[in-house]
Amino acid sequence: MDTVSMEPSQWQMGKSKIFIKAPESLFLLEETRERKFDGYARVIQSAWRRYVRRREMAEIREKATDILFNKKQRRSASIRRCFVGDYIGFSQNSGLRAVVGKRERIEFACQVTKYDRRFKTQKRDLLLSSQYLYLVGREQVKKGPQSGQIIEKVTRKIPLSDIESVVLSTRQDDFFVVFVKENFPSILESVFKTEFLTVLSEKFQDCLHKIADIRFQDEITYTARKDENKFKAWIGSLRGDERVIQFVRGNTNFPTIAPRGKTLTVSIADGLPRDSRPGDARQPSSTNYAEVIRKPARTRATQDYRPPSQKRASMSRGNNSMSRPTMHSTGAKSSAKTNLSVGRSGDFMKVPSPGLTKRKGPPPPPPPPKHPTVRALYDYQPQDAEELHIVTGDVITLLKKEESGWWVGELRGRKGLFPYNYVEEM
Repeated sequence: MDTVSMEPSQWQMGKSKIFIKAPESLFLLEETRERKFDGYARVIQSAWRRYVRRREMAEIREKATDILFNKKQRRSASIRRCFVGDYIGFSQNSGLRAVVGKRERIEFACQVTKYDRRFKTQKRDLLLSSQYLYLVGREQVKKGPQSGQIIEKVTRKIPLSDIESVVLSTRQDDFFVVFVKENFPSILESVFKTEFLTVLSEKFQDCLHKIADIRFQDEITYTARKDENKFKAWIGSLRGDERVIQFVRGNTNFPTIAPRGKTLTVSIADGLPRDSRPGDARQPSSTNYAEVIRKPARTRATQDYRPPSQKRASMSRGNNSMSRPTMHSTGAKSSAKTNLSVGRSGDFMKVPSPGLTKRKGPPPPPPPPKHPTVRALYDYQPQDAEELHIVTGDVITLLKKEESGWWVGELRGRKGLFPYNYVEEM
């Protein structure tokens, strides 16, 4: 009764019942009870959805691991990533939905880096449905009422039945090459390659009733697309249009790309072992050169450095075998007298002037612990009441890291969950 602020005159307590005077008060109690039950049900539903989501994410990560198991080195961020599917906000982008059929359901969407025949990079939006693989770019309209505007345009549309194979390296890079039957391949790079391969394999089994051909090799040879200029295309046909991508061991966890002629060399350090799984807590192999670089090198100065006390001890030990220097007796006596006279003087009893001594105040209190911050890389629309709505560029205060891939943070005074692969640590 105190919870609903009901006046004592409106109710009375019996031995086994409560007597309420006005029916409005009874209706108020019933409504309060319904709200409480509704709140309990929402909490239970939210907890169940999180449990189901974690279980589904674990199953999907296991499927992705089976594809790359014992074939490709893994990254610690990739092996624990929770799969989202839409990383570019396709459902809210009317321009992207206009270039795709209305009845076409997009199963996976992300931004990739495309390499052309001269190994120059271009940004593309990769869309994967049950029938096609789309590469969408942007171009400026030159004529018409929309002149000067930037619109989306499908630069390539590949039927899934025409995909011959997908080739990756055995290292921890993000490159993958999509080979197409009787056509030129597409050289792409994306941090979400593992999820793309998982969704592509599922679509091959569900729609085409066959297993996707995924290969792993550190030297990929392919035939480049012919140049649009007829003269250049003729020169290319005489010289040969074959291109080679080589993957070698480097010194950093970020790939170093070095194009030279018709060969592209990608250097990257060793990652997690090929037999790593999501629940595996192993660290990168000992041959990881990035870990070696991060360790401070011991120079001769740091090796020879010792505290002064140790230096004096070592010098005294070293001088035992040498002849000790002698001092004249007169010099020793005079120095002793000098020290004695200083000791007998009463200067040490004098009180220093107030201006020479300043009492230091108490030390300042330690600053409160600061939580780390992360920056949003993509927009995210919350799918639950406990999730945060983030926009690209938002700075989120990180409160807790969860193993499931959903971190706890605070944004604009509100605490909630957000996927960790949508942000980067600052």
